[in-house]
Amino acid sequence: MPAPLNAASLAAAPKVLLHDHLDGGLRPRTILELADEAGYRELPTADPDELGRWFRASADSGSLDRYLLTFAHTVAVMQRPEAVQRVARECALDLAADGVVYAEVRMAPELLTAMPLDTAVEAMLDGYAQGSREAAAAGRPIVVGTLLCAMRQTDRWVEVAEAVVRHRDAGVVGFDLAGPEDGFPPDRIPEAIAVLDRAGAHRTVHAGEAAGIPSIRAALDGARAERFGHGVRIADEVGGDGGLGAVAQRVLDEQVPLEIAPSSNVQTGAYPSLAAHPVDRLHRIGFAVTVNTDNRLMSGVSATSELADVAATFHWGWNDVQTVTERALAGAFVDADVRARLLADVVRPGYAALRN
Repeated sequence: MPAPLNAASLAAAPKVLLHDHLDGGLRPRTILELADEAGYRELPTADPDELGRWFRASADSGSLDRYLLTFAHTVAVMQRPEAVQRVARECALDLAADGVVYAEVRMAPELLTAMPLDTAVEAMLDGYAQGSREAAAAGRPIVVGTLLCAMRQTDRWVEVAEAVVRHRDAGVVGFDLAGPEDGFPPDRIPEAIAVLDRAGAHRTVHAGEAAGIPSIRAALDGARAERFGHGVRIADEVGGDGGLGAVAQRVLDEQVPLEIAPSSNVQTGAYPSLAAHPVDRLHRIGFAVTVNTDNRLMSGVSATSELADVAATFHWGWNDVQTVTERALAGAFVDADVRARLLADVVRPGYAALRN
């Protein structure tokens, strides 16, 4: 008999996560301790449980602008290399404890203004490596790749792209563009895209979250995006009869992975509820849908809870969960031998055990 598809069994399932922000996943107690060490006095409460609830309530406002304001606190307490290293270590441990076997975690090092860019990157890499070693020793092996974000509204894209290339043998797997989509096109600084192109470096682009089809088209054509951070607004070109617009057809044909984070999309007002979210419709049509957390602290989610909620809402079975997991692994910016090993030795046996 297959295991019931619920949160308990999904916790044991091998999961692949492509869209998780380091500064959106801190433990509340860690925020308090780092704030105390740094002398940061702006937190709304000194109780970790209350603080976790405050972040969730602030992010539940339905406004992307207010949602993003919560990051002022997390970034503020990460302004020392040892703080970044700690947060990255705990991130790897928390994801591994949740059954994530491969994760790509992103952060904009330019937000860590109190240290040089390379110092911030090295602290992240050290933390992920330490957390991964500890997780493996505890019987929860995980592979963590680092994505470096450049902020669309600033002019440090070239620096970030060069850092991606410089650190890619140490665990940086790709480049991301984050921040406001409207008014800041992904080809605004073509020199940065050229740096990535010359090095054959991977890139994903936040697109199709707050903005629609033009943002997705610009990510494809302007930045040559290999994946979309969110990308959910591709549904704007999916008709009620299943007919597709030109961009949607292209994304479907090319199987460009969509790093969809349903709870986050509801929080920021893109959709009124999970039931109204197009994740299932896109999955059924055959888009390369993956299911992600975005910001575990602000959304109050885990990889397990996000999959459990989607599965319960849309009556997914184990085949659906395995499909989105394998799609995520196929779209991961990871060496082919690591992908093949995870698929053959971890993902497929893990789901076979749950179905039998």
